[in-house]
Formats: sequence, C-alpha cells, structure tokens
Amino acid sequence: MEPFPGDERGTRSDLNVVLFEPEIPPNTGNIGRLCHSTETHLHLIEPLGFAIDDRSLRRAGLDYWEELDPTVWSSWQDFVSGIPDESRLFFLTTKAEKPYWGESFQPGDYLVFGPETRGLPESLLESDPEHCLTIPQARGRSLNLATAAGIVLYEAIRQIANSSADSSFG
Repeated sequence: MEPFPGDERGTRSDLNVVLFEPEIPPNTGNIGRLCHSTETHLHLIEPLGFAIDDRSLRRAGLDYWEELDPTVWSSWQDFVSGIPDESRLFFLTTKAEKPYWGESFQPGDYLVFGPETRGLPESLLESDPEHCLTIPQARGRSLNLATAAGIVLYEAIRQIANSSADSSFG
C-alpha cells in the first residue's frame, strides 16, 4: 500500500470531512470508519438526526468509533469561526457543474457534505460557487453519502500523494 503524504507511518491524510446536519446514523458510522482508516478528521455540524451514542451509528462504525473522536459543532457559524482562516472548504453537491477530480486538493482541505435527504443549503452553495464540486452520475439523483465521501476523500488523498511524490520533499 502506498503511504499517505505527511506521515512517517504513511497513514495520515491531513484532510477533513465535514458532515453538515447528517441524518442517518449508519452513513455517519461508515464515514467514521473511513476517517479512522485514513486518519482524516471528522467534523459533525448539529443538529444531528441521531444521538452520538446511537446503536446503529456505533454498529456501522464498529470499534473504530471509540478511537475516532469527531469534533461536534453546534452550528455552521461555530464551525467556520473555529477553523483556521486560510482553510479551503469544498462543498459537494449535485447542483454543481465542476467534477471533484477537476480540483487540486491540498493537505488541510475540508470536504463538506450535506444531509442525506436535502443536501447543502442553497445559501451555503451560493456563498462560494467556485468551491462547489460534484460527482458526475449517469443516472439517479445522488449517491449514498458514505459512498460519496469515500470517492472524494480518496481522490484528494491520491492527488496529495502524487504531488508529494513529485516534489523535492516526497
């Protein structure tokens, strides 16, 4: 297995996955497993559609959930005010034209996903249209949230690993 950049053990992604008002516990649990396996930080923005100790969340996250330590934010405003000013936020939505692979991801980026039934609010998307990305699909309205998070996170990891290998530091 190729190492992730920026970690001598080769396991850290230095990325962030943000779930804005997630509704379905097993999706969040599966994304928690994804974040655990890549040492990606998980941020949850309230209100959540479940309790953080929900049985189905823990079942999907397996025993990894205990080691994950997600940051739970009380609101979008608290989240934005709590991250570094230079942070880059990318909003994943079916309402964008730019495919996720068209972006050049960097360590420290935040990948923001909306709730399963309604996606990210229009006001949020309109606030930064240049950072709205989509996963192109031939059919259907949208992919499962955990699937979408895995697709985009691993593309970001791949890009960062490739850019590290091409640099004098890699």
